[in-house]
Amino acid sequence: MARPQSSARSGGRDLTSGPILKTLVLFAAPTLASNILQSLNGSINSIWVGQLLGEGALAATANANVVMFLVFAAAFGFGMAATVKIGQAFGAGDVLAARRTFGSAVGFCVLLSLVIGALGWIFAPELLTAMAAPGETYGMALIYLRVIFVAMPASMITVMLGMGLRGGGDAATPLKFMILSVVLDIALNPLLIAGFGPVPAMGIAGSALATAIASIASMIGIVGYVYWKDLPLRLRGAEWAWLWPRRDELGYILTKGLPMGAQMLVISAAGIVVIGLVNREGLLVSAAYGAALQLWTYLQMPAMAISAAVSAMAAQAIGAGLNARLGRITRWGVLLNLTVTGLLCAMILLFDRPALELFLGAGSPAVEEARHIQILASWSYILFGVTVVLFGTMRAGGVVWTPLIILTFVMYPVRLGFYYALYPQIGADALWLAFPVSSLVAVVLSAYAYSRPQWRQRARAVPPRQCKEETKADAAPAGRLAPNL
Repeated sequence: MARPQSSARSGGRDLTSGPILKTLVLFAAPTLASNILQSLNGSINSIWVGQLLGEGALAATANANVVMFLVFAAAFGFGMAATVKIGQAFGAGDVLAARRTFGSAVGFCVLLSLVIGALGWIFAPELLTAMAAPGETYGMALIYLRVIFVAMPASMITVMLGMGLRGGGDAATPLKFMILSVVLDIALNPLLIAGFGPVPAMGIAGSALATAIASIASMIGIVGYVYWKDLPLRLRGAEWAWLWPRRDELGYILTKGLPMGAQMLVISAAGIVVIGLVNREGLLVSAAYGAALQLWTYLQMPAMAISAAVSAMAAQAIGAGLNARLGRITRWGVLLNLTVTGLLCAMILLFDRPALELFLGAGSPAVEEARHIQILASWSYILFGVTVVLFGTMRAGGVVWTPLIILTFVMYPVRLGFYYALYPQIGADALWLAFPVSSLVAVVLSAYAYSRPQWRQRARAVPPRQCKEETKADAAPAGRLAPNL
């Protein structure tokens, strides 16, 4: 059977040919940069809020951000489901199918964000009450949360557009508008919080408004850029009807997206459980763990970026029917993770004292405790990165329940079981050692799941030609499509 036209000839970036390692590095780098920028944005904004408004305001934003994380976990799942299907369509050279999936994903995202935004505004007081938000922070958290809910449609649309573009092989465009959003957010936060000249001081509302303005500007910018550059996922003419989610597209996005979003919730909930266990050890250990956690945030980023790149490349390889390339993509992804995350872990352990003193202070007794935690637990992220990369390939083939089951098993029965079994003998070290133990179990289980042939055989249920014919039947007449088709 003749190989379909490449995604490059369809107007996207071809991830199905060329040197795998070079393509993987070039594609993962912008995603990694976006992740780092997002984390730095949150850290710097927290500094502005804490310095200008005090600890109460900082606690208020923390409470509101917990709610927003839960909302965006679902958006992430739906976006990843759409990204996989878009990548498979590009791999098959079927840009119309990619647009149809993209249109349904964006349309569903808009409807969902409008509903959640409205409900969030109305029920924000009940949400904060359910979270037992402290009385002194309640009022500020309510103001902050309501403004963020107003900006939610813009934020979710930007996320969905970025993920769709990555599915088509374009990781650079989302980075450009992440930079725009971060620069605006960081610059506007102190201006709107404290006021300057004709700009009134708005306090906590100013911080939320800065984030809202940055989100809206980023959304307008990325939409305009897609049409200005005539990128392949833009909709025109009769294609605008694809924004109303089709039943088949929506079914795929929901059935695949919900388990993917649930994976984030499982990991987040496990983190909350660990914090509860750490707090039992006293203030010093709690402070030490908090500092270590700051470094681990950056330690896990390379694996997440590599996994996203592997998933996009694997989806295009599946769409193109290149099974041999699929295995090579995974192997290079695992090797790249071992190299990058391993080097980063080594650097953190070698220079952990000055890094930890940034958070704890040079004379803090928690520094030595944090160094002890780092030595026992940091290297678990190298192992867990392998699991994340394997999940990225399997996700590209539509496998979503197996990763969720594995994550749930290792985060709770394995990690907590190890902790409770050994805590009477070795104390808090049982918790730190539970990290690498659970990560090792995750690697073994994910490698076994990856080695099973069944998921590869089911990866492409609809042949490219059939999918293309169905999509063309729904599209505008050929003369009304873009010239690159």
